[in-house]
Amino acid sequence: MIESNNTSPKNDPTLQEKLELLPKDPGCYLFKDAKGKIIYVGKAKVLRNRVRSYFNGTSDGRYQYDLLTQRIKDVEVIATRTEIEALVLEANLIRRHRPRFNIDVRDDRSYPYLKVTNEPFPRIFLTRNPKEDGSEYYGPLTDVMQIKDTVNALRQACHIRVCNLKITDESVAKKKHRLCLEYHIGNCEGPCEGLVDADQYNRGVKALVDTVNGKNDDLSSVLRDRMTDFSRKLKFEQAARVRDQLNAIETMTKKQKVTHLDEEDRDVFGGIQIDKEACITVMRIRSGRLVGRHHSFLRRFNDESWADIWAHYLVDYYTPSTRMPPERIILPEPMNKEDEELIRAFLSEKRGRRVLIMTPQRGERVRLLELAKRNAELLLKEQLLAKENRERIPQSLVMLKEHLDLDDLPRIIECFDNSNLMGTNPVAAMVHFRDAKPVKKHYRHFKIKTVAGIDDFASMQEVVGRRYRRVLKERENMPQLILIDGGIGQLNAARKVLDDLGLTNVPAVGLAKRLEEIYMPGQPGPITLPKTSSALKLLMRIRDETHRFAITYHRSLRTKNTISTTLVSVPGIGEAKAKALLKHFGSLKRLRDAKPEDIAKVPGFSVKGGEELLRRLDEADKNTAAGS
Repeated sequence: MIESNNTSPKNDPTLQEKLELLPKDPGCYLFKDAKGKIIYVGKAKVLRNRVRSYFNGTSDGRYQYDLLTQRIKDVEVIATRTEIEALVLEANLIRRHRPRFNIDVRDDRSYPYLKVTNEPFPRIFLTRNPKEDGSEYYGPLTDVMQIKDTVNALRQACHIRVCNLKITDESVAKKKHRLCLEYHIGNCEGPCEGLVDADQYNRGVKALVDTVNGKNDDLSSVLRDRMTDFSRKLKFEQAARVRDQLNAIETMTKKQKVTHLDEEDRDVFGGIQIDKEACITVMRIRSGRLVGRHHSFLRRFNDESWADIWAHYLVDYYTPSTRMPPERIILPEPMNKEDEELIRAFLSEKRGRRVLIMTPQRGERVRLLELAKRNAELLLKEQLLAKENRERIPQSLVMLKEHLDLDDLPRIIECFDNSNLMGTNPVAAMVHFRDAKPVKKHYRHFKIKTVAGIDDFASMQEVVGRRYRRVLKERENMPQLILIDGGIGQLNAARKVLDDLGLTNVPAVGLAKRLEEIYMPGQPGPITLPKTSSALKLLMRIRDETHRFAITYHRSLRTKNTISTTLVSVPGIGEAKAKALLKHFGSLKRLRDAKPEDIAKVPGFSVKGGEELLRRLDEADKNTAAGS
């Protein structure tokens, strides 16, 4: 194992031995960390020279070089016969292991491919899972809904079967299959019973594939003639069916914008970087028509040059067996000469014919590059906006952190307020805000238990102490800011309790109602923020919500106590029966409107007892009215 990048090979026999054994062949090298996890994959023309260069103490200028070399604890190499094999292997290893220090290329979605099965009478359908099964795949196809309708129309027009039968010469000769409904409605010519030979059937397959790839305009004219013939013979249903097929094909053809006068096949690449993220788009042009677009997002993008990015991305993009390179690849920036020669050889070998890689300086191809880059920019900005919406931190919190000079962003804020009326039913409330939004399931209210009379400071100490003793005990998340409804007196009372609990690092501030002044412990005077400040508006909103919650709780208690007192004053009703009635009916008005049968449902009451209760309530009301 390589213990450290700072270890000199001369002083470390194990390292020296391992580096000396490195082959001079082309291949790939995998760097691993202390846990044996692969953190970087690279390719080399000469493995021995390239790997040893990481341990000579000289940086190669890359942003992540020092971070990478500090974490290398082991190295593994895989020798290949050629540089092209190393190129392909590197792409596969990066895709499989996604090492931390390699650029992370992720396709945004899984696009469907058009699959032509490897059979004498092929089937044609869309699939998102291409396999090495001998079938032919065309794609990826990005306009999914349009391509589904088009493939269905083309399949009918070209008389391609939809059944799963295994049709062979032997099965036809033995008459193993029977004609199905597709034959009788004119969508299939009956290969299962030998009514069409393989050559004629496969001409229809070729016509369908060429039309999807934008290379066949003859099918439209054939369908138009067929529709006219059906109409002339007064076969209007068949004519309407062919018309629908023709419309689907022509709609797709119109969407394939003509981009050049020639019929050259090409892939045009565009890329853009914003901060440490980037996007690459590939505009797929076939027979002079734009037939699709593919895009990928790159993460952990630092200061790598686009020349290196294109070298990496081209191999990654064309490695899948289903993705065949066109005759021409257009890049916005040239690669270095060595990489370009190597990648051109790889792509030409895969295509079976020469592939050209070019970086145009003017003309129509430059405009195509601008189009590809513009698409990349739009996609990346959309991606970043979606990410911001998922992780958005409100500006008010940023400004609050700045105004109050907080160490951390106050993503969790809890606020306290007391409420009483002439010293009766003293209560307090706490609200919980997360990312500037109320989280009502974490709201709490308190009955003041240890304070007699009106003592706002002591009440605040009681509820703050109760709240955070519980938080500490249950190991809940502490807020990044505690807001006290009140001035410096209430704040100091709360601060003392927090300090006693050891929460000296949890900031607390007070917000006074009269001038909306912010008080901070140890400050000689309050902080005054502009009325338009988003930070002040947030504090006021939280304070007002706490006040509302406290008042609501106070009123509910006061109402219950009033009702309970009224009921207890009725002869024959004690505290237990009064609580049972209050729990059942909720209010004195609903109780007065109830029937004796309804009151009989309350434990301890009968119908007769209900009648007696209602009579006594009526008498109490009359006595009260007479006294007034």
